[in-house]
Amino acid sequence: MSTKNRITPEEALAYHLDPTPGKYEIVASKPMTTQRDLSLAYSPGVAVPVEAIAERPETAYDYTVKGNMVAVISNGTAILGMGNLGALASKPVMEGKAVLFKRFADVNAIDIELDTEDPDEIIKAVSLMGPTFGGINLEDIKAPECFIIEQRLKEIMDIPVFHDDQHGTAVICAAGLMNALELSGKKIEECRIVLNGAGAAGIACLELIKAMGARQENCLMCDTKGVIYQGRTEGMNQWKSAHAVPTEARTLDDAMRGADVFLGVSAKGAVTPEMVSSMADNPVIFAMANPDPEITPEEAHAVRPDAIVATGRSDYPNQVNNVLGFPYLFRGALDIHARAINDEMKIACAKALAALAREDVPDEVAMAYGRKLSFGRDYIIPTPFDPRLIHVIPPAVAKAGMDTGVARRPIIDMEGYAQSLRARMDPTASILQSIHARARQAQATMIFAEGDDPRVLRAAVAYQRGGMGQAIVVGREQEVREKLEAAGLGDAYRELRVVNSSNCKCIEDYKDFLYKRLQRQGIDREDAHKLATRDRHVFAALMLVHGHGDGMVTGATRKSAHVLDMISKVIDAKASDGAVGITAVLNKGRVVLIGDTLVHEWPDEHDLADIAVAGAQVARGLGLEPRVAFCSFSTFGYPVSERATKMHIAPQVLDGRGVDFEYDGEMTVDVALNREQMRNYPFCRLTGPANILVVPARHSASISVKLMQEMAGATVIGPILTGTRHPVQICSNRATVNDILHMAAIAACKMGQIR
Repeated sequence: MSTKNRITPEEALAYHLDPTPGKYEIVASKPMTTQRDLSLAYSPGVAVPVEAIAERPETAYDYTVKGNMVAVISNGTAILGMGNLGALASKPVMEGKAVLFKRFADVNAIDIELDTEDPDEIIKAVSLMGPTFGGINLEDIKAPECFIIEQRLKEIMDIPVFHDDQHGTAVICAAGLMNALELSGKKIEECRIVLNGAGAAGIACLELIKAMGARQENCLMCDTKGVIYQGRTEGMNQWKSAHAVPTEARTLDDAMRGADVFLGVSAKGAVTPEMVSSMADNPVIFAMANPDPEITPEEAHAVRPDAIVATGRSDYPNQVNNVLGFPYLFRGALDIHARAINDEMKIACAKALAALAREDVPDEVAMAYGRKLSFGRDYIIPTPFDPRLIHVIPPAVAKAGMDTGVARRPIIDMEGYAQSLRARMDPTASILQSIHARARQAQATMIFAEGDDPRVLRAAVAYQRGGMGQAIVVGREQEVREKLEAAGLGDAYRELRVVNSSNCKCIEDYKDFLYKRLQRQGIDREDAHKLATRDRHVFAALMLVHGHGDGMVTGATRKSAHVLDMISKVIDAKASDGAVGITAVLNKGRVVLIGDTLVHEWPDEHDLADIAVAGAQVARGLGLEPRVAFCSFSTFGYPVSERATKMHIAPQVLDGRGVDFEYDGEMTVDVALNREQMRNYPFCRLTGPANILVVPARHSASISVKLMQEMAGATVIGPILTGTRHPVQICSNRATVNDILHMAAIAACKMGQIR
């Protein structure tokens, strides 16, 4: 397993503990502030929907959360790859599954852990919950009990019941197989298919593939005892027996000779290079064992360069990842108030995924993964962070459900439905994922200037272990070692490079550079010596300009203004140098950039135009099409004020520059951000709400950002320092470990740097 993405037990526990235990919370969707609100929410107002539902049960989907609520249920008998650890131990996994539902498809989910191994007790408990939920997701329940539980619940419940360990893997496997066979010029009806691993996922994979056209006699299933053939009695059950075929093959080695397809949901190393060599031309190998595949792509390609290989791993192409399926299957099923998720809906999901992989990949997806993605042997399955998944897959699932009669409430306007799905998703996670993916591609050596702060050290470790590149920490060796040990990261000391002025061989070069740069600004050699050896911000910046690192992040321990002043002694980072600070504010599914939050104290109209250009550059770096609003308390000339004049003139400055993005102003913030308000000014040049706000001064920018952060709980990224020749990012001194890591990733991406 790769060590790049290694995390320590302490990190994992801290993630689940801080800032509050667990991974989600319940948030009210209605106001609860006045007596009238409470009267509507509870007594007496709640009696009205109660009576309505009693009279017409289907209206529960209108007046309650039932239609967007899934139960994630386990008894902990098959937790990941760890086995039967019990119901309580499964809770972190089920909470994780619940937040994946929300993150990828805006489905509310609650985890429920049942403390029993008796299938009848589980069936009874889950069936009694039917009125609460719109769907049931079973998880980490061992075979064969999982088959019994799912089948019985499907029979007695009138909402979708879906065991993701079975069908989630099967759907993604089927999608990838469709494309792999297309590339290899083969038809599923004619392929010889070998499956290794006769558990829940393996049996579901083979059943779905057969439903799509694979012939029973062409499919060989294997388990730890070999091929499942007609007449075998050892280690058999009714589910395996359904896939037994007449064959002379007895071992996996026998089965693999001449096979077109191998599907593995078994164990590391189960497949040898010799087995792969014996397969037919253009073999398809889905080695899906986790965390390590049955055979690695490198091993397979060493003997068969013509092979198409997929794994369950994110660090190889063609990842078979369940998150591509279950959120969108349930989204489509819930939106038609489905009674079930049937084979037709699963096949529709697989076909939609396969078709999506054949389409041109949006630039923001390619940018996130650091390479051009196009349909081919290394791209047969869409990536989990493709933003099109949410509006492509659920409509296909919903249509299949409607066509097969399981929909209680069919969707009439499919195009409108797809548009509503686009609007559901919060772009925060995809933007951050894009930044981190590009950082991993860049593999930058990052200088963390404040190695005496535990947050910075933890971020440096996360940067390196997250596979983004080498982390250099400026600090004293002993102090760094002690603070890492206190944070439970003592073993990381050997991985980081710890640098300071006393162990730096280039310190004399640094001091000479600094003296020559500042000698006409009142700095003598002794001053240069003190700055270079005693100020970590200056020292780190000197490392950067001398090419001893690719980027730098600092600011967690001092005020931003002080840090900017210190690094400006080494790097051109003042307003007069063209530097600008742009802060991204992410809240309720919207991203707005605000500038200048760092450099310009009181910008004039030309400075404001520069800020707009910098904001547009950052916006495009985040995958957004820039729309700039110059904001004031006046809108297009009224009320007249000297304070608003420069905001009125700034767009005219941009007119003269011939920039390639939308802009207009001056206007109030509500006009800039609210489409309805903007319609009152039909001459406005913006085609939609602004995503970049240029404000009159640094104080107004700072107030706006911090007000949103404190009052609205907005996620804040930045300020992102742009317009410098070296990638330097300055954190807030209230930054969390994740904030520091995000800024390091931005520096690695060279976002805003002068090219």
